[in-house]
Amino acid sequence: MTTGGLKSILAKAVTSGVNEARARIFGHILNPTGQRSPHKLLRKKLIGDKVAEWYPHDIMKDDPLIMARREQERLSKLEMLKRRGKGPPKKGQGKQAAKRKKN
Repeated sequence: MTTGGLKSILAKAVTSGVNEARARIFGHILNPTGQRSPHKLLRKKLIGDKVAEWYPHDIMKDDPLIMARREQERLSKLEMLKRRGKGPPKKGQGKQAAKRKKN
């Protein structure tokens, strides 16, 4: 009986040693208890850089001349709308103020 028990103990020791060596060689994480671990998720490559590389760099945001031209176009359009009476109302004369005055 002791030889059968000794054989099983030796077999378990050998298999655990082989598993540990295999994990070390191939870079696996040994999890003999089978508990959940985030290792599988953390092992994945991060995709943020790949996604960022896909879209070209927007030079419009960096160039101050382009931004100044856009701002100038916006102001000229606003001025044109004001001349036609379609611009934004003065502070306190919008829809909400009109509703409050009615009540």
